[in-house]
Amino acid sequence: MIKSPYETERLLGIEYYLTDKPGCGGILRKTPGDFKVNEIFADIKLTGGPHLICELSKTNWELQRAVKEIANRLGISHKRISWGGTKDKRAETKQLISIYGIKAEDLDRVHLKDIELKPLGYARQQMSLGDLKGNSFDINICDCTKENLPEVLEECSDAAKTGLCNYYGIQRFGTLRPVSHLVGIAMLKGDFEDAVMKYAGYPCRDEREETRNARKVFEETRNPREALDLMPVNMHYERAILHHLIEKPKDYKGALLTIPPKLLSMFVSAFQSYMFNRTLSMRIETGNGNIFEPETGDRLLFSDGREDVVTERTLKTAKIHTRRGKCSVAIYMPGSEDFSETGAMDRYALSIMDELRISKEGYENISSFVGARFTGASRAIDLKTDLNSSVCGDTINLKFTLPPGHYATTVCREIMKADPKDMA
Repeated sequence: MIKSPYETERLLGIEYYLTDKPGCGGILRKTPGDFKVNEIFADIKLTGGPHLICELSKTNWELQRAVKEIANRLGISHKRISWGGTKDKRAETKQLISIYGIKAEDLDRVHLKDIELKPLGYARQQMSLGDLKGNSFDINICDCTKENLPEVLEECSDAAKTGLCNYYGIQRFGTLRPVSHLVGIAMLKGDFEDAVMKYAGYPCRDEREETRNARKVFEETRNPREALDLMPVNMHYERAILHHLIEKPKDYKGALLTIPPKLLSMFVSAFQSYMFNRTLSMRIETGNGNIFEPETGDRLLFSDGREDVVTERTLKTAKIHTRRGKCSVAIYMPGSEDFSETGAMDRYALSIMDELRISKEGYENISSFVGARFTGASRAIDLKTDLNSSVCGDTINLKFTLPPGHYATTVCREIMKADPKDMA
């Protein structure tokens, strides 16, 4: 284990690498074509119905923006479009979406650069996360700076088979501006003004200068009209917030509601992701030996979704099950539901909530505001995959698959050990 030297990662709780060799460095997304993602789906039953199932291919598009633009071309609400998983912006991606209440021929009205929609058929149900089995990746890491690339790959490939640290990647929080969890914290505390300021204000150094200046003006003056004049036209959600505040000054709650509900719910989930990352780093920092081996009080997550808690009596059996890949040690991310604290990781997660003055009542309140439930969830602390890798000059190519909710950048991060800005 070695500690990350990068402040951005540490601020998000991403504090350690599992492997000890220096990374290969390099650039993860020199072009969008260097990062290809294809969804792996369970069988979709095209038995007829009101939902048109389409294959969406896009390059260098953020999904929420793509959906909004597709909806505009179709003349429908973006709420009629559903999907199984959110994909990276700076990438070439293929995924399935469902569009309610349109015909295949209506897609002829959608002409967007670097977006292609292919109709597959009709279904009774819309696409949802439960339909997604995983994602396959084909990734190039370019301009690698180390000479011992095969050795780096060998160490990381071996580690990936037994388990890497299953951190939530930086893109979970915002790649160039990782503030989603800060917005979520403000929402959970019921401080809608702070949530708006964290989203529309709060300038970050890696943004474009004109965007950064607009955010700075809003943060310093609280004047939405002055900030709107400076905010670039492509910053749709920030501009919607500012428009609302011009029409209804100080209605910060209403301003937040101009953001799509799925994005609002992602802010709250981002806080839970932050809590997971910090708790996993705590386990690494305080643990002895293999962090993936269960201890008394640990939670176990089985492949079928079943959960259990390790006791003194079941510890030996739990170790056997984890070594055979039947289950993994998991971190529970608290939400609105009551739960019984079982071990050190539970206690640490609760201490983070206490530190930030977040309660289960905060989750209950924001659930009705956003229209989504945040009951609490468990997530495995290890990420396992078989890496198919090759080296050509100073470029590494990686091919692998991951289950839903796991981050390819977590695998690449372990290999590169590079500044997060080179992985954006």
